[in-house]
Amino acid sequence: MPNSSILISLVLLLVFRFQHSNCSFSLSVENRDVDVIVSPNGIFSAGFYPVGVNAYCFAIWFTELNNHKHLQNATVVWMANRDQPVNGKRSTLSLLKTGNLILTDAHRSIVWTTNIASSNPTNLLELFLLDTGNLVLQDQSNGFIHWQSFDFPTDTLLPQQSLTRYTKLVSSKSESNYSSGFYTLFFDNDNLLHLLYDGPRISSVYWPDPWLLSWEAGRSSYNNSRVASLDLLGNFSSSDDFNFKTSDYRTELQRRLKLDHDGNVRVYSRKHEHDKWSITGQVKQDPCVIHGICGPSSVCINDPSNGRKCSCLPGYRTINNKDWSQGCEPNFNTKRFCSNKTESHFQLLPQVEFYGYDYGYYPNFTYKQCENLCLQLCKCIGFQYRQIEGDSVFKCYPKSQLLNGHRSPDFEGSFFLRLPKSNVFSNVIKDSPLVCSRNSEIQLERTYVKGKENGLVKFILWFATGLGGIEVVCLFLVWCFLIRKRNPFGADPQGHFLAQATGFRKFIYSELKQATNGFSQEIGKGAGGIVYKGVLSDNRVVAIKQLHEANQGESEFLAEVSIIGRLNHMNLIGMWGYCAEKKHRLLVYEYMENGSLAENLTSNALDWDMRYNIALGTARGLAYLHEECLEWILHCDIKPQNILLDSNFQPKVADFGLSKLLHRNNLNNSSFSRIRGTRGYMAPEWVFNLPITSKVDVYSYGIVVLEMITGKRPMTDITDAVEPRHEMLVTWVREKRRKRSQVASWVEQIVDPALGSNYNINQMETLAMLALDCVEEEKDTRPTMSQIAERLQSHEHHS
Repeated sequence: MPNSSILISLVLLLVFRFQHSNCSFSLSVENRDVDVIVSPNGIFSAGFYPVGVNAYCFAIWFTELNNHKHLQNATVVWMANRDQPVNGKRSTLSLLKTGNLILTDAHRSIVWTTNIASSNPTNLLELFLLDTGNLVLQDQSNGFIHWQSFDFPTDTLLPQQSLTRYTKLVSSKSESNYSSGFYTLFFDNDNLLHLLYDGPRISSVYWPDPWLLSWEAGRSSYNNSRVASLDLLGNFSSSDDFNFKTSDYRTELQRRLKLDHDGNVRVYSRKHEHDKWSITGQVKQDPCVIHGICGPSSVCINDPSNGRKCSCLPGYRTINNKDWSQGCEPNFNTKRFCSNKTESHFQLLPQVEFYGYDYGYYPNFTYKQCENLCLQLCKCIGFQYRQIEGDSVFKCYPKSQLLNGHRSPDFEGSFFLRLPKSNVFSNVIKDSPLVCSRNSEIQLERTYVKGKENGLVKFILWFATGLGGIEVVCLFLVWCFLIRKRNPFGADPQGHFLAQATGFRKFIYSELKQATNGFSQEIGKGAGGIVYKGVLSDNRVVAIKQLHEANQGESEFLAEVSIIGRLNHMNLIGMWGYCAEKKHRLLVYEYMENGSLAENLTSNALDWDMRYNIALGTARGLAYLHEECLEWILHCDIKPQNILLDSNFQPKVADFGLSKLLHRNNLNNSSFSRIRGTRGYMAPEWVFNLPITSKVDVYSYGIVVLEMITGKRPMTDITDAVEPRHEMLVTWVREKRRKRSQVASWVEQIVDPALGSNYNINQMETLAMLALDCVEEEKDTRPTMSQIAERLQSHEHHS
């Protein structure tokens, strides 16, 4: 062992010397007051800039003379590592002899790099800060610029710097948090300059107004240059014909265009470094129309004297007083709207508008028609009612979510908020004392502990500790090998390497308990467990399934996780993680905004196109399970409750708690020990103890399709002209087809009354006949799911 220690010491010393000899230029964070690069005209400085407690970024800022102690107040225009600050000890910016510029943290890990290398390493590159504020890596011999900061802007555009198709501006999270925020200024593929809100839950373009065509917004998409810039005199021009001049145009001043943390683009000007910056131009004159400012179920109110403020709707309360982006939540149970439609009343909110998430657009509706429509929709939480300027009719917009709300005296319309009849709230939206700029004033922190020992002693101690650590690791590996030899699978043969095998995250129970607020918001329940809505620490909204202890042991749980972890299809629910801690068994899924198919059928929220697309998407998902997976996977519990709908009403098959993993070469599978599924959707094979194949899912799928067509449950009261009676849905539909006089007539007799005449008769006939084929008693006469998907896809656009 002594010989190996000496060898390791020599290697480490050689590496240490090589790293330092390979560097031609270096700036140290510990000498940040001295190691500063200043432009020739003295206007710009570059160096390590404090962004938190012992946290630093390499940045460029407008020089603040004699103000190094208060550098936090400087105006930053660029940052290299805004999302990964380095430590305030031992971090360096180094220019290597290869021509690459690198930023290393205290432990010598590379945090940021220019990722370039000189084509001729013998030519030395130099780092310059130009008078324009552009940091460049320039070849000494020919002046060629190999890299420049102007090509990688953060949230600021300086005069003579261009925004192109390859660059974008991204806002910071707040005035004190410089990391990347939720707003982006960029050129889209239509060659137009856009502003985008990309929040933790939703994203949307809010400038130019998304309902306007390009020419209506004064833009031209007939260009391919995609370039915008601000000149020295205060004129901003873009290749899509968007232009504006600052209020102090034609005056040479210090200028900068910035995408601020509140989502507005502003131009700031000043004459000298001692002056305050003045806003001399901005893109959005009404700051409340910027998306994502106040969060869901809240209203933005702009007071010119006091600024922009956020307020909760009547009957709602704030979720987090320190962060208005989380919005508000109701003081009442919204499920009451579904159980009792007469339990609601509508409260007038004049001149309040919410953008997006309409159930639909209904022109020429009276107020009463709009109110009745919202009452019929289970998840409708209010409606917009307005008259478009120059039009004599009123428009009705029922809402499923209340986002991007604002109140404006110029808005010619009102919002009618759905509230419980037993609760009476004031219709006055009270101003909040909190200004609704994003209030995440959390600063970053980098801890560093340093002793006072001599440098040589420190190195020896560090080396000895590392060598000892290597020996401990070796002993541990030997011990693990001996233990593994005795028991190859350890105590957990199925789940020991589950995290590596599946690739998704293992959560701890306390984390999921906090995410669900103590498992308080139940969104679903089944034989396998209860599903709760939760919000993870990274603001992702999830559905968390807590499995029943008695119904599912550890081996079954790990089998379910293993199955779902290998699935990847747009029509199957995605799983993001799991928890296996003591007696707790939980699964973490992506959250589906529009709930289950069952809920939407009950609320009559689905039009014909939606229903047809749901049938097609569900068929594709099941075809993937049956025929495209490495193993043969049966769902065994297809029903509307297990078909979830995302924000675009696209279906995702969910709940594989009753699934069965089988080998393809075993076609006579009789290994099911108990009946699986839900009464009304189960194939005859379960009842008569016949071999179980993928055709059991086909049968259940056929029942679901009939339910979507007719709006009736599998076992329900059927109302005929003579009298109502109780019978099976399949029998009723077959009888209607048997008595048909012509094809159209029997289809029209079974269609859901909620659809009226708003459906495609050819698609309806195709889907009805296909559903009846799926529910044939003899399994071999039923089609496969891939055949079903092909037939539906061929009629998808057929009229």
